[in-house]
Amino acid sequence: MSRVVFDIETLGFPLESFDETRQEYLMKFAETEEERTEAILKMNLSPLTAQILAIGMIDPDRMRGGVFFQGPGLSPWQSEDGSIKFLPTDEKGILEEFWQAVSRYKTVVTFNGRSFDGPFIMLRSAMLGVRTRRNLVPNRYRPEDHCDLLDQLTFYGATRKFNLDFYCKAFGIESPKEEGITGLDMGNLFHAGRHRDIAEYCIRDVRATAELFLKWEKYLGGGTTT
Repeated sequence: MSRVVFDIETLGFPLESFDETRQEYLMKFAETEEERTEAILKMNLSPLTAQILAIGMIDPDRMRGGVFFQGPGLSPWQSEDGSIKFLPTDEKGILEEFWQAVSRYKTVVTFNGRSFDGPFIMLRSAMLGVRTRRNLVPNRYRPEDHCDLLDQLTFYGATRKFNLDFYCKAFGIESPKEEGITGLDMGNLFHAGRHRDIAEYCIRDVRATAELFLKWEKYLGGGTTT
């Protein structure tokens, strides 16, 4: 078996970093302050308006992996048990390290990765001049290539979607949100220089996804990713 679980953390660029034409486009339908705030939050979700702060990866069969993250001034380190390596770099470095690592695995596993993580990584790579090494958004119905747990747990959209936190709690898995940090905190953490906290939150997301994947595989997967 050769599988890897990954997850990304992203953050939108400041609105004022875009030229006037693009600012107008981004705020086109934001007529109230509430709508403006919502539009700015949505900038976190597009590779055209946001950057990658971290990519975490774990081999679910060994529960070992690493995090590539933006961490100016930081040195690499390992978790206490040595199972996770933390490598600070810049965004282009994150992508270069990711592609080198992911190319060694047959199956990639994500939560909502076909709609978000995969396209985001591929487009940011192209924008930063980093060559992609595989298609992260292959045939939706081949989980042996890309097993998107949101697809699998909703039976390809046949049932209601829930977020990772909800699925983790439903399956008896410790939620990555239980440490008091969520994806909405990335901006405050990044601007406060708390890059280590971002990296550690990212790997908690990945570990929870890996545990959810193992539950899915054991009880629902039918061996389709082996």
